[in-house]
Amino acid sequence: MKILVVGTGAREHALVRALAVGPDGGAPHELHAAPGNPGIGELAELHDVDAFDGAAVAALATSLGADLVVVGPEGPLVAGVADAVRDAGIACFGPSAEAAVLEGSKAFAKEVMALAGVPTAMAHVCTTLAEVADALDAFGAPHVVKDDGLAAGKGVVVTSDRAEALAHAASCLDKPGGTVLIEEYLDGPEISLFCLTDGVTVVPLAPAQDFKRAHDGDAGPNTGGMGAYSPLPWAPEGLVADVLERVAQPTVDEMARRGIPFTGVLYVGLAMTSRGMRVVEFNARFGDPETQVVLARLKTPLAGVLHAAATGHLADVPPLRWRKAAAVTVVVAAHGYPESARGGDPITGIEAAEQVEGVHVLHAGTALSDGGSLVAAGGRVLSVVGVGPDLAAARAAAYAGVEQIALPGSHHRSDIALAVSTAS
Repeated sequence: MKILVVGTGAREHALVRALAVGPDGGAPHELHAAPGNPGIGELAELHDVDAFDGAAVAALATSLGADLVVVGPEGPLVAGVADAVRDAGIACFGPSAEAAVLEGSKAFAKEVMALAGVPTAMAHVCTTLAEVADALDAFGAPHVVKDDGLAAGKGVVVTSDRAEALAHAASCLDKPGGTVLIEEYLDGPEISLFCLTDGVTVVPLAPAQDFKRAHDGDAGPNTGGMGAYSPLPWAPEGLVADVLERVAQPTVDEMARRGIPFTGVLYVGLAMTSRGMRVVEFNARFGDPETQVVLARLKTPLAGVLHAAATGHLADVPPLRWRKAAAVTVVVAAHGYPESARGGDPITGIEAAEQVEGVHVLHAGTALSDGGSLVAAGGRVLSVVGVGPDLAAARAAAYAGVEQIALPGSHHRSDIALAVSTAS
């Protein structure tokens, strides 16, 4: 197949890496990316096309004779890029703009969950600061304040400081059409589960856990994600089947009932609370950095599965096969991230990192300087993935890879998967 991947980050690099694998025993697929990044460029032909420009992406896919387009980030999905590609008669993995509102509006997602009977946190939708204040008082601390719209993974504040909660709500309300959700606090660990769907059939992938806070011990501000691991040895037995039955399938069915079929990947963010499983959020795309570890463990060639989902044939796909291995990814972030990331710093050591057994490095925010050298060009710069027979080995590999990389002023968490790898 000829496959075009839309996006620029480590999630897209992980997708490209997985999509490069041809059918069992077959030739690799021909890969293209728009606009991609230098790491993706080692596996795919890059095209300087705006990922948010549906007409331009569709025109590129048409000119390439693409068999499949995979849209990675949420922004282009909400902007309708998948619609433009499908209107051009090309199979596209990713929901329509109308269906992507499941991520684009948390208030809409709550409405769908309520009608689908999905267990989730109680919430108040607020459009004024007075409503926010009342909701904060009704739920009490810790306070959970969520921007209703897209916020690149950084729109949520969880705090026991009422003033901080009000300040975040005020910043959300200051946006055009600003709306904010005040939710009850959900205790317990969080789990990410990606569910592939063609709008009818739902196929879950392996669960993962990510680390949102910037610093060790879950300290510091929220980020887009500083690392992740899979599998989850502590997850309840039957978790995936339970999520499929109680969350993913009912949500997909409810979207179909509304006449808004959801195709692509439904990202289910879960909290395993003292009162049972609760949905924290839905996303309309693969999560970053969880994708990096989940796809590192997937043995089934990804391209055929995503094509089946994009063309309504997911029910025909054999059960997915998984490697008997664990994966851990550690994000190397630029100086100042997440508050104010510094760009332009040189990056070295990737080749040395990939000499470590079980390690591969995914580019997240990189670019080539005028002189052709690799430099930082984003907040999260690299995602270093370690794969091993168990979590301890995978973690050791990932951090051995990180140690080989030099990026002035960079920082990374040193405790990704530490507790679980020690316990196992």
